[in-house]
Amino acid sequence: MSDARRKGLTPDVVLIAGPTASGKSALGLALASRLGGEIVNADSMQIYQELRVLTARPSVEEEVEAPHHLYGHVSGGTLYSTGQWLQDSLEAIADVRARGLVPIVLGGTGLYFQALTEGFVDIPPIPDDVRRLVRSEVADIGPQAAHGLLRAVDPKWAGQVNENDPQRISRGLEVFRATGRALTDWHEDPVDVPLRGRAVKFVLAPDRAWLYERINRRFDLMLEAGALDEVKALLSFGFADHLPVMKSLGVPELQVHLQGEISLEEARIRAQTKSRQYAKRQMTWFRQRMIAWNTIFAQDLESQIDEIFSFIDDYGLTDTV
Repeated sequence: MSDARRKGLTPDVVLIAGPTASGKSALGLALASRLGGEIVNADSMQIYQELRVLTARPSVEEEVEAPHHLYGHVSGGTLYSTGQWLQDSLEAIADVRARGLVPIVLGGTGLYFQALTEGFVDIPPIPDDVRRLVRSEVADIGPQAAHGLLRAVDPKWAGQVNENDPQRISRGLEVFRATGRALTDWHEDPVDVPLRGRAVKFVLAPDRAWLYERINRRFDLMLEAGALDEVKALLSFGFADHLPVMKSLGVPELQVHLQGEISLEEARIRAQTKSRQYAKRQMTWFRQRMIAWNTIFAQDLESQIDEIFSFIDDYGLTDTV
């Protein structure tokens, strides 16, 4: 038993957020070892069973090192909502705590953490026919015209959504058409905070140049680890293009390559660029929404947990990613 557990200082839950390739998983493993904990996924792409390599899901060796929950547990053909994740994560957290261990929730999906720590409005499920009709309409008329339709029914949400973001535009339209209420009206409903107990919250804020280099190197390692074959297998399932699994980082670019439209080198460059852009958006979201969280900079890691710095420095630079 660790010193922290003997002294009764162990938190009820540890939350670790951070951009892609920033070392979250390695930090989680280090804390699980020291605290006696199990890891709960808070990444919206690592939930899919068809993608291990491209989503950098924990390796088999890492899953042996510490139990992992909510990784690869959903089919790519499933529309898995934030509300579903919240319910699943609360059950996993309760299970880990009931066994006297520390749940360590880690990932890069800010909305998941927001739902867990601030509450989440449970919007009724959108009927499949409504969802398909809206997605088809947005694809036909284009996102800018669809943004105009959204502005007419939910001007607040339209003000928060980029005109070139068909997914969020579609979300606003389908909620209004299915429920008769604007998405922002739903968001203003009172909610209870789901997570109870002593929570320690960390957000990783790595140096941008350092992170971008790691992102580039990690995608190269993904290619070496079989990312192309993974996309081939994914395409064989015939999932609709609008499903989130088909938009996971690297999938669209490798799909275009497999269709013979671009070279593998071009696909590699495009995927690395998209990954860097995604990491930048993540860091902006965390900086704006997680003001009260404990920010961890690379230079502070050694002073907090002896072995964490080397774990993070190495993560993503081996063939296990």
